[in-house]
Amino acid sequence: MPDALLNKIAQHLQRIYKTNFSEQTANEIYRLVLPLIKAKSKEKSFWDEKDIILITYGNSVISQKEHPLKALQWFLHKYIGKTFSCIHILPFFPYSSDDGFSVTDYMSVNPELGDWADIQKIGKDYDLMIDLVINHISKSHIWFKNFLENKEPGKNFFIQPDPDDDLSSVIRPRSTPLLTTFKAIDGNRKIWTTFSDDQVDLNFNNPEVLIEIVKVFLFYIKQGVRILRLDAIAFLWKQPGTTCLHLPETHEIVKLLRTIGTFINPNLLLLTETNVPHHENISYFGKGDEAHLIYQFSLPPLLLYTLFSGNAGILNHWLASLTDPPENCAFLNFTASHDGIGVRPLEGLLSETELERLYDGMMKFGGRLSYRKNKDGTESVYEINITYYDALKGTADGIDNQQIERFLCSQIIMLALKGIPAVYIHSMLATPNDYEGLQTTGRLRSINRKKYLDKELDGMLTENTANRLIFYELKRIINIRKKQSAFHPDSVQQFIEAGNQFVSFKRINHNTNEEILCISNITSKAQEFCDTFNHLSDAYIDLLSGLKYTDISRKISVKPYQTLWLKRIVK
Repeated sequence: MPDALLNKIAQHLQRIYKTNFSEQTANEIYRLVLPLIKAKSKEKSFWDEKDIILITYGNSVISQKEHPLKALQWFLHKYIGKTFSCIHILPFFPYSSDDGFSVTDYMSVNPELGDWADIQKIGKDYDLMIDLVINHISKSHIWFKNFLENKEPGKNFFIQPDPDDDLSSVIRPRSTPLLTTFKAIDGNRKIWTTFSDDQVDLNFNNPEVLIEIVKVFLFYIKQGVRILRLDAIAFLWKQPGTTCLHLPETHEIVKLLRTIGTFINPNLLLLTETNVPHHENISYFGKGDEAHLIYQFSLPPLLLYTLFSGNAGILNHWLASLTDPPENCAFLNFTASHDGIGVRPLEGLLSETELERLYDGMMKFGGRLSYRKNKDGTESVYEINITYYDALKGTADGIDNQQIERFLCSQIIMLALKGIPAVYIHSMLATPNDYEGLQTTGRLRSINRKKYLDKELDGMLTENTANRLIFYELKRIINIRKKQSAFHPDSVQQFIEAGNQFVSFKRINHNTNEEILCISNITSKAQEFCDTFNHLSDAYIDLLSGLKYTDISRKISVKPYQTLWLKRIVK
């Protein structure tokens, strides 16, 4: 086995570095990995219907008495329990900006949040998912400080393009300059900064950088991490004259990390964060040899547009066109995250008129718009900054009194789709737009990153509030879902055509012969579901309401924004 690992590492590196390949690099990475390889652990199924992820910052819950990670433990123990199987704690490392995504020390826990013992306590009750912020580091990181002083380590860790390099085709998600000038010991240097002037891109053309990141990768595995999220991975490899997006070397680095991770722990999962159109996004599955998981990035904006417009036509067409991931790969379904609602994944799906209609509506609901710079120098919307709850406070006709029902509909549809669901803490809590946070930081994404005091949460979740209603209803629905083998991430998803007022599909587990027909009315009026193609027969129970349907006659009345999960009653 060790020889096989060395050979695989060398093959990956040959494809990455080509004529610059060095056996020394392969041997160094192999030397780092070898001590972590134990006797072959028993492989379990990668996932099942019980796998559901909660996304949170380490300080989404705060307390006046203890560190935020301990406050998060309190919240999980008191309110979440076993509802979720995995907790994604967003970057909890020391940082200088971007709420953790500008890391100053990869291997430490931000002391303002707590320490590794706090992380590991959460890991005793849940699988852990953490971020490897792989594309860039903070300009305050020791590597970059050394770079500016022409010292090791870091001397050659960053990208200083030649003035004659053609960078006109580079694609990026920001409108800020691609290059930032820094004062070094030997004069000013223009350095590659994809995301901000505080986030300096690492130079993976230098094998020493890859070795250092592999060390970080291995350190996280040793902390017992189950899922590693590769942040901003699509931008990793830089080649002037190209888009610098999804380059072959980037894909090969993901494959290398998967190979290493599999040898150490066959149950380790890699998740790639690539907020791009669907056909680009799924390229990170490779041939089943890259990411185990990719975000279903088209889902949040498409589902939002569907409920905003009251027309499921575009979403239904997209659902019907989806192909299954390769074996041992799955989609990560979500509606909201710590970022805004990305709209690049809508390219080719919505017209400019439909997009503008959506943007106008979100602005009326209190949202904001973030922009990116295009190749021709113009700017276009990159994401909508708004909580998913407030994004659904109305429709194209304006604000109404059906926000709760509409929001729950969005979450239930997501929970039923093929893949693994991930729920942002602020969706569980039905958090409205945080204008105070926005004003405090001046950053648009802060509108969706509220920090709750433990006492405030206690009040919200014990008193008669919309937050309490939604929180406990989502918990109830998730716990129902976890008991249905038809919702196994690998189970079949069969789209059902029922008109543009419905999103409907079957989930089928052929191993257990369990089928569930999911029907969601995405309009503000009651609709009649007509079973034109005889998908219904016999008697059914709606798992969500408990109602039995013994004489359907191929027609069911569905309330505004109601979802049915119909399961055949076994006689």
